[in-house]
Amino acid sequence: MSASPSSAVRTIRVGHSPDSDDAFMFYALTHDRLDTGDLRFVHQLEDIETLNRRALQGELEVSAVSLHAYAHLADRYALLASGCSMGDRYGPKLIARTPISLEEAKSKTIAIPGTLTTAYLTLQLCLGKDLNLIVVPFDEIISAVLEGRADVGLIIHEGQLYYPDQGLHQILDLGEWWYEQTGLPLPLGGNIVRRDLGEETVERVARLLKASIQYALEHREEALGYALEYARGLDPALADRFVGMYVNDWTVDYGPRGREAVRTLLGRATEQGLIPPVDIQFVG
Repeated sequence: MSASPSSAVRTIRVGHSPDSDDAFMFYALTHDRLDTGDLRFVHQLEDIETLNRRALQGELEVSAVSLHAYAHLADRYALLASGCSMGDRYGPKLIARTPISLEEAKSKTIAIPGTLTTAYLTLQLCLGKDLNLIVVPFDEIISAVLEGRADVGLIIHEGQLYYPDQGLHQILDLGEWWYEQTGLPLPLGGNIVRRDLGEETVERVARLLKASIQYALEHREEALGYALEYARGLDPALADRFVGMYVNDWTVDYGPRGREAVRTLLGRATEQGLIPPVDIQFVG
């Protein structure tokens, strides 16, 4: 379904994390399952904090980013209405080698997956800014805790499902905490498109991304088979569960409640001086 040979093909670089939910979401868009016309979409696989940093430089045309990072990107990128990773009463978790209280965790060394991640922003909303932190790639945080390089880990992605198998203990689920505070789901990541592509192309990208998500949900076995390549050895049943947690109806479109969640999260972070004010607009 690619463009005809006579068409002038434009390459759109799509940045996403090397994990199963993002791979599932972008499967159709990057594997010739949709008619993309003169647009050719190619993968750029990076961990989420690297993608956040690349977006600050405007390097990629389309990218998954943390909602936290988007507060610093809104002048250059538009936030797509499709592609949200939403934790509905679940989300990033604080874990430790032994059971400790949340108050004890405040004085410990905490491994986080990046200072622009939404997990870290939510942690600051919960515990405050005066924390002892080390930044560790998201897929090494469990190892950092097990090896004693950190006392506490802030885990995202598939580690949320298998950390008990490593003998680790949950201190707090930030998605559950956020729901108790607001009654809303926790918006973690979103997809963005660079504004300088022009309004017409931005709208096309928005439609195609939504179609890619819908294709994956309608052809789940096919898309999941590909996504398993990025599940880091996770049992297929657990990988399927993880994908379902973060690619679902919220991902097709934020909807009114999802939009409210984004505005509430970034609004509270602005009030506490954690991010600059941001004009939140959804494309598509």
